[in-house]
Amino acid sequence: MPGEGVSPGEGHVAAEAVEAVFREERGLLLASLVRRFGDLDLAEEVTSEAIEAALRHWPAEGVPARPGAWLLTTARRRAVDRLRRDQAYAARLAVLAADAERAEPAPAPDASGSGSGSGFVSGELPDERLQLFFTCAHPSLAAEDRTALTLRCLAGLTTPEVARAFLVPTATMAQRIVRAKKKIREARIPFRVPGPDELPERLPGVLQVVYSVFTEGYAASSGPRLQRLDLAEEAIRLARILRRLLPAERESAGLLALLLLVHARRDARTGPEGEPVLLEDQDRGRWDRPMIEEGRALVVRALTGGPAGPYGVQAAIAALHDEAADVAATDWPQIVALYDVLRTLTPSPVVEVNRAVAVAMRDGPGAGLALLDALAGEPRLRAYPPYAVARGDLLGRLGRDGEAAAAYREALELTVTEPERAALRRKLGE
Repeated sequence: MPGEGVSPGEGHVAAEAVEAVFREERGLLLASLVRRFGDLDLAEEVTSEAIEAALRHWPAEGVPARPGAWLLTTARRRAVDRLRRDQAYAARLAVLAADAERAEPAPAPDASGSGSGSGFVSGELPDERLQLFFTCAHPSLAAEDRTALTLRCLAGLTTPEVARAFLVPTATMAQRIVRAKKKIREARIPFRVPGPDELPERLPGVLQVVYSVFTEGYAASSGPRLQRLDLAEEAIRLARILRRLLPAERESAGLLALLLLVHARRDARTGPEGEPVLLEDQDRGRWDRPMIEEGRALVVRALTGGPAGPYGVQAAIAALHDEAADVAATDWPQIVALYDVLRTLTPSPVVEVNRAVAVAMRDGPGAGLALLDALAGEPRLRAYPPYAVARGDLLGRLGRDGEAAAAYREALELTVTEPERAALRRKLGE
């Protein structure tokens, strides 16, 4: 009978189903609720309550045929109940709704894509999540707050996962997210589709969010698997929509190209036990050639017609890797030159680490190690495992095994995912 005799195994299956739905449906659910009620805090709270209700009911009653619809119905009922109980809350939402109605509607774009200069070719974004993406990327929000808020709310990453993606403490990231939501509430930023003239200004923030989602999918910050293909493929889907909406924006082409060229290697990046496989050891016959060709064509578009943007430059680097028959045949001088361009566009310690590795491949491990050692005082690299791994690799190639082992031990202390930890333990064993 329902509610009786539920085994721990059945409860575990139900919990896994809730987690799967949460990852797949949460962004859509939250965006739908925000559009309906106009309040991000309320939407987040009732979304969490719906998930908790599912954890209580599904083990006994079974997972519904349409779990996302079940969660949406439950969340809407909770929101309505809360507004009935809290008249002050309801009054505040009424003010927000009135503001939204008074807001000047976005002008209808030219269907041909000409006239605005933005390349906007559709009167409405085809996905409610992207409407919320653009809202969270409002220019009145700080850049770091925009990305953090969107990753937390729409991509379904936990606050610790977002913090690890930005190499900051969890408490710092939590403060950023609270600050962004408070700004949206106090400034009465409307949840609406921006007009064609606003889209180019908002685009860099949205591209950064999509890229960050992909990064978490490419190399998960936690969990038992190296890759989270669901997140990577969701980022590619969103990048395709952005590319279709803004065909004249070369950086939307650059971002999509970058994601495709990197994701094309997904099947070769892990071994039979889920262990990471380095680029130099990957079976390039398993790379997705149609995806690579699509990405290469987009690189040409991203680099044609004006100064290159950071996504276009990164896509060009990825294309050089994908075109090479093996690591030895890779055009390392050109890759170093592209990193020289990238460091002027988006200077960061991570770019410097990647450039140092490329220099090591061009000029030898000693040259690369000297560049890495020059970054030793950079605070943001102290919690960045790839920095320690790169040092360990170059030290090992120079025969400095004791120092290499120390670097790998440092990386092991910083690494969270089990496949990467296992790979580092093997390196230490060697």
